[in-house]
Parts: sequence; C-alpha cells; structure tokens
Amino acid sequence: MPSKKLVIVSLDAFGTEDLAYALTLPNFKKFRQEAALVEAVESVYPSLTYMCHTSIVTGQYPKDHGIINNTLLQPNRISPDWHWYTKYIKSPTLFDIASENGLSVSTILWPVTGKSKSIDYNIAEIFANRKWHSQVAVSLLASSAKYLIEKNHKFGHLRSGIKQPELDDFVTAVAVDTIENEQPDVMAIHLVDLDSTRHGFGVKSPEAKAAIERIDAHLGQLFHAIETTPAYKEAHIVLLGDHYQIDTQVVIRPNHLFKEAGLIQTKAQNEIQDYKVYAKAADGSCYIYVKDHDAFTMVQLKEILAPLKPYIETFYNCDEAVALGADPECFALIEASEGYYFESDVERPIIEDTNKHIPGVKLLKASHGYSPKKEKYTTMFMAKGPKIRAGETLASGRLVDEGPTMLAMLDLAFKTPVEGKVLGQIFK
Repeated sequence: MPSKKLVIVSLDAFGTEDLAYALTLPNFKKFRQEAALVEAVESVYPSLTYMCHTSIVTGQYPKDHGIINNTLLQPNRISPDWHWYTKYIKSPTLFDIASENGLSVSTILWPVTGKSKSIDYNIAEIFANRKWHSQVAVSLLASSAKYLIEKNHKFGHLRSGIKQPELDDFVTAVAVDTIENEQPDVMAIHLVDLDSTRHGFGVKSPEAKAAIERIDAHLGQLFHAIETTPAYKEAHIVLLGDHYQIDTQVVIRPNHLFKEAGLIQTKAQNEIQDYKVYAKAADGSCYIYVKDHDAFTMVQLKEILAPLKPYIETFYNCDEAVALGADPECFALIEASEGYYFESDVERPIIEDTNKHIPGVKLLKASHGYSPKKEKYTTMFMAKGPKIRAGETLASGRLVDEGPTMLAMLDLAFKTPVEGKVLGQIFK
C-alpha cells in the first residue's frame, strides 16, 4: 500500500479576487473540477508572508506561534534580518508532526524553515543580508546541504540570483525532480512571482495577470509529475494563498516624528542608534514599541503622530492588537488608510509618492500587512485527493484552519490544542 502523500503549493499574494480569471486557465480549471474550494479565507494580522505561512502550518495566530513580523526587531539595522530560521517558531508545525510520525518532508523556499530538523529535503528561503555574506553560503547553512547542491547543480542555470520570475522556474523544476526522485511524503513549495509582480506593478496590472498565467504553467508541470509518479497515485494536493494585496500610492515613515520628539537618536548616516519609542513597519500596518516599557500613553502617541492622521485608519492599543492575533510585546498597532503603507527607516522622506523609479530604492505599487477584516482582501484554499469531496464549495474559512485540515488528510492532528479547526465539510 502506498504511503500517504501531501503536496502543498503556496501561491503568494493570490486572493479570492483572482479566482475568476485563474479558473479560466487550463490547470487551475482542471484542478477546481476535482477539488474542494474554500472561497474566502481570512488571513492573519499583520498579513505578511512569514506570519501567514507560519499560521498555515501551525494552526495558530502570530501572538502564539511567535512570528509577529517578517523581520526581526533590529532598529539599528537599515536592512533587518528576517525570521528565516525555524527556531523562532514557538508552536509545533505540520512538518514536525509529519516527521514525528515517520513521514519524509521536503520544503522549497517555504518561509521560516531554516535549519529545521523535521525537514529531510529543504531549500530554505533566505538571502545574504551582510556585505560579507554570499547567497550560496547562507543557503547552504540554512538548508539540507547535499540536496541543495544536487538540485542547484541540475537547475541553477534557471535562476538569476533571487529574481522573479526565474526563481519560480527554479522552484518548480526542483519540485518536479523531487517528486520524481526523492518522493517525499509531505512536500510544501512557495511560489512568489505573483507577490513580487504586484509589489512592482500593482494588484490588477497586466503584469500580475501574466504572473497568474505563469503560475498556471507551473501547476501544469507539477500536476504532470504527480500524475506520472505512481507513489503519488493517492496523494492529496493543496493550492492555497497566504494574503492578497492592495494598491499603494504613498509610503509613510513615522519614525521621523519620534526622532523630532527626541524619542529616537540617530547616527550621522540616519541609522538609528537608540530609541525610546520605535515604529516597526509591517507594510499595511505598523507596530509601535516602547523600550523598557517606559511611561508612554496612547494620548502621547496620537499627539506625536497627529501630522500623519489622514494616513492612519486605526490605532489599536496592545490588548486590541493581541485580540486580533498580533504581537503581545507591542505598545500599539496602527493600520494605514487605503493607498498607504509604512516603512521603518528615517533615511528617506516622511511621506513619499511611490509612482516613480529610483535606482536602489524599493517603492511598492501594491502591498499587504493590512487587517484581514478589510473588504475584498481574502485569499483561498483548494484541495483534492481521496478524502476530499470534489466540487465542494465552502464560502469561508480561516488561514489557521488550514494546518489542522491538511494534517487530517494524513490522518494526523496537532497533539496540543490550536486555534484552527478542521474544515470538515470538504471531507467525504
């Protein structure tokens, strides 16, 4: 009897709004006919990739699993390190449960998997973030070295560093080869082309539409490999998104106001040396941290940020932020108004139009990180396999429900209670 198999394909920044077009494309369309669909999946807050992907595999909100932002709180660094390593996750993951139950696991550029002991064949998502680091060295240290060397030797010619769409070409080729050769029981791959394209060109841009077409082509390659590899005859296959995006015209940098108020000290190059109050951006939202929990009030915060009032939709205090699943260590969390997003630096102006091109400066035409309660901001979840009702449609679900639901496809479950629940209606 073949062992249980699960293949998870994450389509970064794919939203409910994308289904109408995607389901006209051959591979999406065929998959939908054989799959159950959860149309509107509520993401987590802040809705950034690393929090989302960790919620997907833990069934927990950021406040509990510990990945509360893409990047670490490093105010003195212009380019902070990311939560690359699995050591940052405080809750068991789907990969841990699978491994504990004797299943082999492979992940390709899945966030927060660096140095994971539960993953047999791992190419971690990480990039060189110091002048003296090389991409090859940091990847080797965070990944399964032998596996990475073999796959990079075979398919490295497809890559152009970590640029898209070439990186997704590489990921797909490695995934196909892994399905055919290593044949892991659980495989999770992360395709990022659509997310990068939306950041660069806008949510409904022609470029984003072309990226969805490229995803369909990648799915065709993956489905062919699964269908022609006997070990995957009874496999469950999942397509999911992590968040959607919203078009942005202006970036806001609140730390300028804390600097003016004497709450942030900088070096000559505008690098932050020390702070009493610090705005840690999460794109569509922004954490406020107060060092050493000094006396500071929401009234003071609103007074200092008053010049940005037109651009801030909501102020949440710590308790309100935690109730939404965000970082319990924050002082507050602020949400940008539509069309705006936040950055943490004080190098560039406090308010800047994004409709321009400056070499070496990343200005986003669309972003995420906003409250998952925003309208038309949901993502989706599709699954097919022997346990799944083909053609079933659920109107809604939550990102945290996906981990328990996928484990149920393997007849497994988290050993300790989690926020997410199995989406029982999609099962036979």
